[in-house]
Amino acid sequence: MTLTGTAAGVPYLAVPPATPSPDAPVVLAWHLLDSPRTPAALAAALPLDGLDAWRVYLGLPMTGDRLPEGGWPEVIRLASEDAVRNMHRPVVYGGAEEFAAAWPELKQALQVEPRSLGVVGGSMGAAVAQLVALESGLDIEAAVLVSPVVQLRAAVAAVGRRYGIAYPWTAETDAVAERLDFVARAAEFGPTQVLLVVGEEDDREGFLDPSAALAEALGGRGRLATIPGMGHSLADEPGTDPAPQTPHAAAVDRLATGWLRERL
Repeated sequence: MTLTGTAAGVPYLAVPPATPSPDAPVVLAWHLLDSPRTPAALAAALPLDGLDAWRVYLGLPMTGDRLPEGGWPEVIRLASEDAVRNMHRPVVYGGAEEFAAAWPELKQALQVEPRSLGVVGGSMGAAVAQLVALESGLDIEAAVLVSPVVQLRAAVAAVGRRYGIAYPWTAETDAVAERLDFVARAAEFGPTQVLLVVGEEDDREGFLDPSAALAEALGGRGRLATIPGMGHSLADEPGTDPAPQTPHAAAVDRLATGWLRERL
């Protein structure tokens, strides 16, 4: 039985393990801003079936029911004005900060005190997952990062190349890029085992190369997997509602499920 609700204002969709128990593992997952861009859509794209753990899909700030007035066009307008100040910082910082308040309520709602924890994130959701792994104080045994923002500066440059613009970095936004440079912060992952999954058709400088650099920096704790023919997204547009799993998402799902099953 799928559970839906909010925890400290954060929308979630939770799928129970096959054998529920008070200490069942929990996997926390954050969606992309590209497709799939809601918890329900990510749960359809990456159901992690066969993983005997709670799968909890969390909504990001400025998405779903929390879109600003004007919807996605307003998000795009804000991003065009200043992508880091108006989108990356509030979504990524906000997602990590609100999780701190949501986690105790989630445990109470699911009636668990998990023996192990994993995180999953796609694109900007992967940046949230990495902040949780590094800064929440929780012991995260395993992480799966899909099409991840591993170095914010590189990801912003990739978007700039797509639209023919150059982002005007300042001291303020440089500080955001520094916090969201997970290659430079690789040592902070500690014992967390990290799988990075990137489409071979994704932007090389923005996503493939930074993911490879993080996997290398993690040494034996990291692994890079690439999916032939896959770009950045995991689902067809509009990516807001559950949709049939694409072949690329199915390939990612198999890798993620196997990685987490062996480590949780």
